[in-house]
Amino acid sequence: MLDLLHENLSDDNFIDKLSEQIGGADRDQTRAAAHGIVTALSGAAAQTASTPAGASSLLNMLDTDHNGSIFDNLIGAVTGGGQQGGSLAQSGVGIVESLLGGNQNGVVSMISKMAGLDSGKTGNLLTILAPVVLGALGKAKNTGGLDINGITSLLQGNQQQAQSNPALQMISGFLDKNHDGNVADDLIGDLSSSLLGGLFGKK
Repeated sequence: MLDLLHENLSDDNFIDKLSEQIGGADRDQTRAAAHGIVTALSGAAAQTASTPAGASSLLNMLDTDHNGSIFDNLIGAVTGGGQQGGSLAQSGVGIVESLLGGNQNGVVSMISKMAGLDSGKTGNLLTILAPVVLGALGKAKNTGGLDINGITSLLQGNQQQAQSNPALQMISGFLDKNHDGNVADDLIGDLSSSLLGGLFGKK
């Protein structure tokens, strides 16, 4: 799942389209924020799937609206040129609320500071990428024939991959602690922009 997402996040054309959709932004900042968003949403999905009720809700979301077809024309969907384009952002708002709840502002603030991107643009990017993340999960579910246990294992594996990256680990840790949305500046004060370039795989 993460491989599919990161493959697209490594595509300069896709990142440029995302930058355009949020009102114009530096490519590297957009890419860094996108990596943080993917990690945050994957972690939140893993937490949701950790309870029977949450797992059932997540499975229903995948079966109903997120079967992976978004990847048939991902750029078209993101820019509004695809069949799903018109409702992508609207769908993303609901997904973000379902997965992040009261943690949304904190996640946006942390990612914005790490990536050096305006928080408003980060918030917009979050709603655009939320259906993409669930689409990747739905595609993995359908192509791999996964049940809810398989989905949970997949998400847990994705989180373990993120632990090797200090910046992404920080985002996961924020979610695990279930903070109320207040992010202390000193959490990221020692991370320079050049360091972030390496952490997020910026080109």
